[in-house]
Amino acid sequence: MGRWRGGVSHLFHHITSSSKSLLNPNPPNPFFFSSSSSSSSSSRPKSRFFSFRTFSALPSRLSFDTTEFDSGSPFFDQNYGGFGPKEDDETGKIPVKAYFLSTSINLKSIQTENLSNVVPATSRSSNYIALRFCDLPSDTNGIGIEGNVNCCRYVLVYQYGSAVLFNINDHEVESYLEMVRRHASGLLPEMRKDDYAVKEKPQMDDDMQGGPDYIVLKTLDTDGVRIIGSVLGQSIALDYFVSQIDGMLEEFAEINRRMEKTGTFTMDKKKLLQLVGKANSNLADVILKVGLFERSEIAWRDAKYAQIYEYLREEYEVTQRFGNLDFKLKFVEHNIHFLQEALQNRKSDFLEWCIIGLLTIENAISLYEIVRDTTTPPL
Repeated sequence: MGRWRGGVSHLFHHITSSSKSLLNPNPPNPFFFSSSSSSSSSSRPKSRFFSFRTFSALPSRLSFDTTEFDSGSPFFDQNYGGFGPKEDDETGKIPVKAYFLSTSINLKSIQTENLSNVVPATSRSSNYIALRFCDLPSDTNGIGIEGNVNCCRYVLVYQYGSAVLFNINDHEVESYLEMVRRHASGLLPEMRKDDYAVKEKPQMDDDMQGGPDYIVLKTLDTDGVRIIGSVLGQSIALDYFVSQIDGMLEEFAEINRRMEKTGTFTMDKKKLLQLVGKANSNLADVILKVGLFERSEIAWRDAKYAQIYEYLREEYEVTQRFGNLDFKLKFVEHNIHFLQEALQNRKSDFLEWCIIGLLTIENAISLYEIVRDTTTPPL
């Protein structure tokens, strides 16, 4: 018992002395010494090992000493884990603006006018043209500038009426759009617009990463510009065609409301045929001119561009929006078919009444002849 009592006494003395050292108001930092307090801590031990804290059987809140995260620490960066200022999402963004301004653009004439700015095509697609504008200083030979997207402005013009502008400021947009309008036909009274952005981060491990209203790429080259421009151009064009179908739906809704009140409708056959032609032409333009379901050759050749292409189509919900457009067109076709039958029935009714009238006239003439023959005396 004496040996155990002595051992317990020795252990209690060791714990007491350790607790006093831990309760020191100026304990050494567990990882390093702050440069701002080095002059007042010359007598402290310069150990860089961990300082262990006493354990307690009672639960307690975790407390953090802010002096442990010194600004000069090699273990904690100022921008790591939210301790320092966050990176601004707006820095390093390349603005991308998509416009739908007409129903057709003459690519040959715009290529002839800007022959020195045409970017050589890398695919067999002929429904667009890419233009590059680089403002080079007089003392620069231009080597390596054209390959850097950040140093140039790009304009992608599509035959079906879209124009996508890369790296062009707001005050310069109108001059480039005016260049496109000179070669456009069927200008819209109200131009449609969509904004996007691209960020370039060469230090990224992946080739691309999505963000809110922008995409982050490891490298952005002319093929990447083409891929992004193609999806944005199709998306803004799809918005226009959806608005056209919505206008037709509103017109049919008004016809149905009038039919509900009066039991008849006053649309003539010419107006109905115009609606049929408009619906069919919109669907043909979306599939054939816009090429909504044509696979990009650039994406077909390189998986990196295929990933960008699929991500943007998913981001802009191109397939889902076309599904909605197709559903609306089917509703329009159903209404057109119903109105055609109504017009046909109306025409049949008119013809039936015409036949009844002719028969009535014929019967009247026959009756007149019979009466005349009976009243005339024989010779």
